[in-house]
Amino acid sequence: MTAPVDEPRAPEASAAVDEPEPAALPSRRVTARRVAFALLGVLVLLLVAAGWLAVRAYQAGTSLLSAKDVVTELQSDVAGGDTDQLEARLPELRADLATARTATADPVWRLAEHLPWAGANFEAVRVVTVSLDDVVRDALPALQQVDDVLASRQAPGADGRIDLGPLLAAAPDIVSAAEGAHRAQAAVVAIDTGALVPQLVGPVEQLQDGMSQVAGALDAGAQVATLLPPMLGADGPRTYLLVSLNSAELRSAGGIVGAFAVLHAEDGALSLTDQRSTIDLKGIDAPILPLTDEELTVDTDKLGRWVQDAVITPDFPRSAQLLAARWAQDMGQTVDGVIAADPVGARYVLEATGPVTEPGGSTITAADVLQVLLRDAYRDIAEPATADAFYAGVAVAIFRAVGAGQGDQQGLVTALARAGSEGRIRLWSAHADEQSTLAATTIGAAFLTGDFPDAAGVFLNDGTAGKLGYYLTTKVTVEDLQCSGVEPTATVRLDLDYDPPEDVAALPLYVTGTAPTGLPVGTLSTNVTVYAPVGASLQALGLDDGYVSGTSATVAGRGVQVVTSTLSPGASETYRVTVPVRDGVMSVWTTPTLTSPGFVTASC
Repeated sequence: MTAPVDEPRAPEASAAVDEPEPAALPSRRVTARRVAFALLGVLVLLLVAAGWLAVRAYQAGTSLLSAKDVVTELQSDVAGGDTDQLEARLPELRADLATARTATADPVWRLAEHLPWAGANFEAVRVVTVSLDDVVRDALPALQQVDDVLASRQAPGADGRIDLGPLLAAAPDIVSAAEGAHRAQAAVVAIDTGALVPQLVGPVEQLQDGMSQVAGALDAGAQVATLLPPMLGADGPRTYLLVSLNSAELRSAGGIVGAFAVLHAEDGALSLTDQRSTIDLKGIDAPILPLTDEELTVDTDKLGRWVQDAVITPDFPRSAQLLAARWAQDMGQTVDGVIAADPVGARYVLEATGPVTEPGGSTITAADVLQVLLRDAYRDIAEPATADAFYAGVAVAIFRAVGAGQGDQQGLVTALARAGSEGRIRLWSAHADEQSTLAATTIGAAFLTGDFPDAAGVFLNDGTAGKLGYYLTTKVTVEDLQCSGVEPTATVRLDLDYDPPEDVAALPLYVTGTAPTGLPVGTLSTNVTVYAPVGASLQALGLDDGYVSGTSATVAGRGVQVVTSTLSPGASETYRVTVPVRDGVMSVWTTPTLTSPGFVTASC
């Protein structure tokens, strides 16, 4: 028998070595653990980063809040005239900002700036911190330096000499600080507040405004530091024509030219070398310099024929050129510049210097200077030449008090700054490099030739040829500011209120002037000249409930309207004009009067 053959058996499952799945399970578990640990590590890192970021945010926030408290206190001190605290508190302020700057410079903080939604807020806090720290480190000490140099001026000797050394030494640091402040301002202004949480919007916008103020203040300081030494004769003798403006008879610059004096400056020593009334420079047959067709249309040839009318134009460099040319022709003297001031500016100065005595022996104080010059003199003095001489004598007495260092020097700096900010002091230099700097400032008053294309203008010129301006109240305001839409606009409003004494007709003829035909003596005529921003036109002006139009022209690319206001005693008028608003700001240049300054600004 044949032995049985075994049937082939299927391999046992345990022997199957070609199936890898069971052997792969441990590897998968290891990978999962690694991923889990990695994710856990990332989570821990995120938690650590978040915690670290929270620590840094707390450090930055508390330091910034502390700095804000210090700044608020310093603002109050400086506004009250106490600048001593500025130097005392600077170390504390620097320490707070240094802590905040270190916190926001952290790498984790910089990474957080790239997070969706939240990143813009972290970036804004860092930019604010860095900008504030830069300004406090460089700008505030420079401002203190300007204040120290100007306020510490000791009373000069008999020649009125001012030591220019400290200002010359401080100039480079002040100019550098001004440049730094502008960089900080640009960084802060570039922050898009629309991307920030509500809690940050207000503080950032407040800082944007504050940075603009600091940059503006340092600009002014840099201009003083660079312009004042050469203009006071540090590089050689200088001669200036001082012009006293008389607000009793309005002109665009603030008042008719009432008197002249000549100021000589050499190495800081100041002296008056001549004094003249406008009677010494009578009207001439033809303009002293060629006038443009635009000037002849709006200002007439009086602009160049009469020194009193050289300030009809709102552009002070043009006025100064005409006055300097006339002085050179009649007096044979070429001047290095022209300085003009109105009576309200003189009052501010008297608040610092204290009373002065005019050549006739009368004491003039800040409290009564406007009444004495613009009312009493014209009631009591019958002859215009005598009145002009009195006016000139008071102006010279005030200048001598300034030159002698009389009174409060810190107060004098404040007074001059206030007068300049209101358009009550104007300055032109015959030196091109200096004038290019002045033309960009409000004290340069280059309304037509400077870089102020978006500003509108409302200017007043007396048409009565009298001295009744003391009794005219003026007010310029911006209303109905429309900031949205394709063409934003604003309404500029001018209010005139004329209230002379009941016996106005009994005043001397040179005071009342000649009334328009058919109207009683004491009627006041004022030419109102309105300028649109560059590139804009003007139609009729609103007058009370109606409209009025007069001479239309285009001057330096601006639409212009000239109308005449005629007010009987006790009457008032309101004019309105709509002008374009650009970049959310409406700036209006106007005639500085006894009741209103020369600049009005409104913003969206």
